[in-house]
Amino acid sequence: LRSNEEMADAFAEWPEAVATTLEIAERCDVELELGGQLIPSYATPDGSGEAEYLRSLVLEGLAHRYGSPPPAEAIERADYELGVIDRMGFNAYFLIVWDFVKYAKDSGIAVGPGRGSAAGSIVAYCLQITDVDPLRYGLLFERFLNPERVSMPDIDIDFSVRGRERVIRYVTEKYGKESVAQIVTFGKMLPRAATRDAARVLGLDYAAGDRLAKLIPDPIMGRSPSFEDCLKPGQPLRAEIERDATANQIIEVARGLEGIVRNSSIHAAAVVIADRPLTDIVPLQLADAGTDENGERIFRTVTQFSMKPIEEIGLLKMDFLGLRNLDVIEDALDIVERSTGQRPDMAALPLDHVPTYEMLARGDSIGVFQFESEGMREALKKVRPTEFDDLVALNALYRPGAMDQIPTYARGKRDPSSVVYPDERLRPILEATKGVVLYQEQAMQIAKDLAGFSGARADDLRKAIGKKKREAMAALKPEFFEGCRRSGTSEQVIEWLWATNEKSADYSFNRSHAACYGLISYRTAWLRANHPAEYMAALISSVMATKDKVPFFVAQAEQMGIAILPPDVNLSDHEFVVVEKNIRFGLDAVKGVGFQAVEAIKRAREDGGPFTDLWDFCARVDNRAVNKKAIEALIKCGALPARGCSPCSNRRRRLGRRPSRTRSSARDRSSISTPRPVLIPPAPASPRPVAHRSPPRSSTRRACSRPRRSRSACSSPRTRSSRRGRRCAPGSTARSPSSPSAVTAIGSPSAA
Repeated sequence: LRSNEEMADAFAEWPEAVATTLEIAERCDVELELGGQLIPSYATPDGSGEAEYLRSLVLEGLAHRYGSPPPAEAIERADYELGVIDRMGFNAYFLIVWDFVKYAKDSGIAVGPGRGSAAGSIVAYCLQITDVDPLRYGLLFERFLNPERVSMPDIDIDFSVRGRERVIRYVTEKYGKESVAQIVTFGKMLPRAATRDAARVLGLDYAAGDRLAKLIPDPIMGRSPSFEDCLKPGQPLRAEIERDATANQIIEVARGLEGIVRNSSIHAAAVVIADRPLTDIVPLQLADAGTDENGERIFRTVTQFSMKPIEEIGLLKMDFLGLRNLDVIEDALDIVERSTGQRPDMAALPLDHVPTYEMLARGDSIGVFQFESEGMREALKKVRPTEFDDLVALNALYRPGAMDQIPTYARGKRDPSSVVYPDERLRPILEATKGVVLYQEQAMQIAKDLAGFSGARADDLRKAIGKKKREAMAALKPEFFEGCRRSGTSEQVIEWLWATNEKSADYSFNRSHAACYGLISYRTAWLRANHPAEYMAALISSVMATKDKVPFFVAQAEQMGIAILPPDVNLSDHEFVVVEKNIRFGLDAVKGVGFQAVEAIKRAREDGGPFTDLWDFCARVDNRAVNKKAIEALIKCGALPARGCSPCSNRRRRLGRRPSRTRSSARDRSSISTPRPVLIPPAPASPRPVAHRSPPRSSTRRACSRPRRSRSACSSPRTRSSRRGRRCAPGSTARSPSSPSAVTAIGSPSAA
């Protein structure tokens, strides 16, 4: 930076300029108000207030979900939640979410059964935002919304990948483009990238930085190790920088780069909705979002503040997530409906289907959401699930830390008498998990029932334990112990409970989320067990963009006894389709054949009927879409018609005669430049085939003798040795350039 004197010299002609900069700086005064609520209002259709309209929707939902009249427990829970929501000012929030979820369902866009802690709300369940009954599965509202701590609720919604953008467009149009934007996310410099960049900036070879970067351990569960971890005694990187001064110099520079922002991008799911133009609240920018299906660049409006500052300001943030498995379920249902005329209702699916659980108990779960990994299949064999609660538990058990509890859960399931409860009051809380404190909601329920905590206070304890906030835990521990003593709990049990809480902090899971994703798992398993061909066809179609997964699932389908029929230009569609309980290969999965090529093939097929042969195919399809590369790919995979491959084949079929067969030398065959034969007047009838001489070799060959295969446009390339002695392609003939009489017309008497 220049000094004051240098700046004064540079602006000597305008001496007031330097003083003016100070005046402008003193005028600048920016204060960002935090902790507010900038939720847009919701315009109710009947003009009633938001709280009144929300209550009416919930009462309708109670009758729909629980019958009329609904049970007292459900009414009491709904009244409690509505009171908390109204007191905290979140009526509009729930109405906004209900509105765009309703739009998605009315528009045929698949919506997930829920995600995260929102499934703990009976209001969300009655509004059909979620599909998991919080009363049936013991889900707690306080886990979602703490009445004693005003913080923005967070409802994340899964949509089908195909429909997600439509929902975002609906929200943008409803609340205004100026009030809706996506949220920026910042990529930070991690040790490996920092090491390579440091070596490059220091002018060293790429290999120098790459060699050091490879000494940094791989990320664990998506988290890259820090330089502090990599430079501990005994680590390979530490030994290298102690040995090599250049390596030490690179790492010193790289450590200064660690954690700084490297680039910005668009958050995968987060959308912010404001009650006023966003430019009045946050800075915005246009971000490159890639290209659309036509190759045009797409730009999105995004905030320049990341997610946490957005929440601190008080803006409404929601996650619109795309879940491929919802597309798979919808596609499978479409195929089932086309095959049977009936469409199963996933929302009304019974959760006690025995064949589905028997399939899972065998570990036969490849393609089932959340249950297809090898480790999870082994866990299924150990637990042998027989009810939905088992699937929920497995979703929570199969993760680091909790895996150690899988044998305990399996043993308790096989032998319920082996489960021991230190206090009988723990039985209703831990019975579903065979005595294992597995869910965060269980820790909260224990604090409520045994320590006398309120729901909000129990959530504070859950958060302190889950995030390992030692100071908060230390403050709550005396209150927990004192509450347990007042309820008559023995000291031994109190110590066990607190130790269990601390231990479960490493693995306890959100039961609401486990139940929601367990429901998706069950639906995919039910489809696989009851409609295996339809489900596998939809599943394989969903992974066509990742070519390595297609053969994996194809092999799995064959192991299930489902035949995979080859691609066929007359029968195949874009996706994999079901034909008499077998699966026809989709043309989109053929490498080298794109979407537009398949569209052109389908148009030609619809206009002129099935293709008869290669020549008919080439003549009828749009060659701008179906180019040489696509045709070669279709030939190689066997998708073209097998009947004939030249114009002569059609004529030959019409005449009902066979072509003449001649032999020729390699030199003769090399002279052929087109597969079309040269027609000559028919030769005189003869009881024996006419012999020809072909100079320079004076050998007599019969016209009907087997020729060597000619290299024509429709014959696949082979080596000379592999072609020798093979039949020529249908309709092709051997011809010597010096002996045109060697060619016999198709249908001539000599050919007969």
